[in-house]
Amino acid sequence: MPSDQPDWVHARRRAIGARIRTARENAQFSQLRLGELCGVDHKTIHRVEYGASDPSLSLLLRIAHHVGVPLADLLSDDAPAHPRRGT
Repeated sequence: MPSDQPDWVHARRRAIGARIRTARENAQFSQLRLGELCGVDHKTIHRVEYGASDPSLSLLLRIAHHVGVPLADLLSDDAPAHPRRGT
């Protein structure tokens, strides 16, 4: 993780990753399966969930789509990650 980022950036990245992890678990996907659906390695999903990487907007959109959660819910500071599959 780049150390030239302010602490609040690292904290936000970890919070977003936690919401992604919750949404993935609610959708009953493993990191491996979500990675397959999104076209990335499961290690990439792990790094995103633990705030160790900056995911592209494209990857965030794919993750949100496959776990069935609006992108805004994954990025918002106060919105829980609720599964909304099938919408």
